[in-house]
Amino acid sequence: MATADPNFIHLSSPQKENGVSESPGQLDAGALFVLKSRGSWLHSGYHLTTSIVGPVIFSFPFALSLLGWAPGLLITTLQALITFYSYNLLSVILDHHAQLGKRQLRFRDMARDILGPRWGKYFVGPLQIAICYGAVIACILLGGQSLKFIYLLYNPSGKMQLYQFITIFGTVPLFLAQIPSFHSLRHINLASLLLVLAYSACVVAGSIHIGNSRNAPNKDYSIKGSKENRILGAINGISIIATTYGCGIIPEIQATIAPPVKGKMFKGLCVCFGVIVSTYFSVAISGYWAFGNQSQPSILSNFMDENRPLLPSWFLLLTNIFTLMQLVTITVIYLQPTNEVFEKWFANPKMDQFSARNVMPRLVLRSLSVIIGTTFAAMFPFFGDIMALFGAFGVIPLDFILPMVLYNLTFKPSRQSIVFWANTLIAVASSALVAMGALASVRQIILDAKTYNLFANV
Repeated sequence: MATADPNFIHLSSPQKENGVSESPGQLDAGALFVLKSRGSWLHSGYHLTTSIVGPVIFSFPFALSLLGWAPGLLITTLQALITFYSYNLLSVILDHHAQLGKRQLRFRDMARDILGPRWGKYFVGPLQIAICYGAVIACILLGGQSLKFIYLLYNPSGKMQLYQFITIFGTVPLFLAQIPSFHSLRHINLASLLLVLAYSACVVAGSIHIGNSRNAPNKDYSIKGSKENRILGAINGISIIATTYGCGIIPEIQATIAPPVKGKMFKGLCVCFGVIVSTYFSVAISGYWAFGNQSQPSILSNFMDENRPLLPSWFLLLTNIFTLMQLVTITVIYLQPTNEVFEKWFANPKMDQFSARNVMPRLVLRSLSVIIGTTFAAMFPFFGDIMALFGAFGVIPLDFILPMVLYNLTFKPSRQSIVFWANTLIAVASSALVAMGALASVRQIILDAKTYNLFANV
């Protein structure tokens, strides 16, 4: 008699059509407690939007300043289409396996089942955890920087250090990390979606106001620097645009959808990409139009002129509050993969989720996870440079290479088909982008190395 594989939902023959699972006792604690399949397609749209769209969009005008109008908008559009296609491919693969009676809930499950056990255990699983936990650290760092910006806005001569603001910000996800399941975040992630629309509208309005004001900067759209620097800058711009579309947790988001799952993720992706189109392009175009090649790595920096705000203080405060609140939600959503691993290793699936036996390790491990992430953010305020390197080696392979490979191996399209060659071309081009992104990231690390100090007040 075969034993049940604890990493999948196994379906009985009459239930395969609907994707209904058998007894939940077959699931490990990570799947049973964290990846509860109770959500709708609309909830998946909220989760997708929170995991993809964030304050990284503030870097779009800077990316366009490295590429110019036509190439910048072309690459932004092309990357949006490729991302939607790639994420839909992952969803189609997951739907296919669910229809066969083996619903995969995690990225490492997909890799193990399609590529082999070593791929899931030693490559995809660790890579995903590293990228997601790196995103947690980066969000806590950004939250601290945003708090410091607000502090200096009203107290320019203030003496508080960056690490103090990072610590303050870190207390919020410390509490929210205790929310038991991914599905439980649906209302928080709806708020996140609304916050994205709010601060994007603020940035667009601020850029247009400054661009039309009497103190408007000269609108120069030429690309600055020597030929070598322009080439490296273009590579950096392409890398920035590519990684802003990264997610890394598509299977885990689809796992939150109640069966039958077929077609639901596509609707969720449509919700998410509706937000992406309305925010990415509006911020990119308005910011680059207003500031041209003077666009800073964060457009919010352009709203200050030598520590003098170019917009009313209340407006900058509101924009930063919206940003801060959304950073909390991103931090919590990217804690879910580590939360799931903790539950799998340390929780008992045969006992109630809220029994003392399961609550105590959950409380301790999730709290430690946030405390360690906050400590790293405070110690390494230059972590953004390191994260850019990790993004090149992690986000692009997970989101733009692996889906193509998994699809071709799962469905085995004819080598004469457009699908096969489109997938192969995207995988090859994305592999080149990994090398380009790594090169740009290493260059930036070298340029910024002189400013690297533990607990630096940057």
